[in-house]
Amino acid sequence: MEQQSKDPLHGKRLDAILEELVDYYNGFERLGEQINIKCFTDNPSISSSLKFLRKTDWARTKVESLYLYVLRQKKREETKKRNRD
Repeated sequence: MEQQSKDPLHGKRLDAILEELVDYYNGFERLGEQINIKCFTDNPSISSSLKFLRKTDWARTKVESLYLYVLRQKKREETKKRNRD
């Protein structure tokens, strides 16, 4: 029997993480408020941000940490919604 990883980042591609964060924050402007790095605040795009994040470990770590936070927030919102229904 195969064991599944409990790591929410396991098997998750950086482009999918970035797209989900941009969607969650309704664009790069609000994402740039959460993580103040130039690739999110100065003429941002998915492709230019991916290039930067793939070369810059500290920035990628911040993005992954924010993604884990967003996953927890979504889970809390979902739980609250279920409890109200």
